Amino acid sequence: MKREINRLKVVLAEKKRTNRWLAAQLGKNEATISKWCTNKSQPSLDDLVAIARCLEVDTKDLLHSITE
Repeated sequence: MKREINRLKVVLAEKKRTNRWLAAQLGKNEATISKWCTNKSQPSLDDLVAIARCLEVDTKDLLHSITE
C-alpha cells in the first residue's frame, strides 16, 4: 500500500485551482504536478515552499500528519 505523503490535490481543490494553473505559476510541466497530486512522486522542499506561497498556505498544510 502506497502512503500518501502530500495533500496537494486536496489543497488545490480547496483553493479552486488547477494543476495547469500551478504548473504555470511554478514553471513546471503539468505531468510533474500530476505526479505530485497523485503522490507518485514528491516535490522537493524548495518546490514545496514555492507551492505554499502560490496557494497562500503554510507548508505544513500541504503534508499529511504522521499521525494520520
